[in-house]
Amino acid sequence: MSATVSPTAPTDRPDTVSWGADPYADALRSGRGPLFLRRSDGWLLPLEVERWCAGPDAADLSALRRCTGSVLDIGCGPGRLVAALAAQGRRALGIDVSAAAVARTHAIGGTAMRRSVFDTLPGEGTWDTALLLDGNIGIGGDPHALLTRTAELLAPHGLLIVETTPADVDE
Repeated sequence: MSATVSPTAPTDRPDTVSWGADPYADALRSGRGPLFLRRSDGWLLPLEVERWCAGPDAADLSALRRCTGSVLDIGCGPGRLVAALAAQGRRALGIDVSAAAVARTHAIGGTAMRRSVFDTLPGEGTWDTALLLDGNIGIGGDPHALLTRTAELLAPHGLLIVETTPADVDE
């Protein structure tokens, strides 16, 4: 799927956000959308900016309770999960390709690096738990390659927590 991130708020709405050159970064800084991925055929996938920028919800906390040892949050976004783990005194690192996401993670008390999961990462082969939540199974557009790479990052008996939805993985 070839997609671009774009705001779709009409200009006559009183709550319209003034978008800059990077709508995703602007949305993370403000903590709100609307923000969508737009396919070349016009189909829109709404992005959950407000949820990502809020504290962890019940589903998030359920996933975090399952984490063991050190945790790598792949595609951490604005860092709500990394910050929640840090607040519990747990060793956690978020990685994200967005500078705005990494900055927001730091601002709320998490540790994060601006890095792709396919780059060299600290602690390769030693992470006890890896997280692929919020649709991040789609990172790179090749779930098999992503899962293979994640296996390289985990300790031999590490745990991978992946969130999926009934929707097509390509979307």
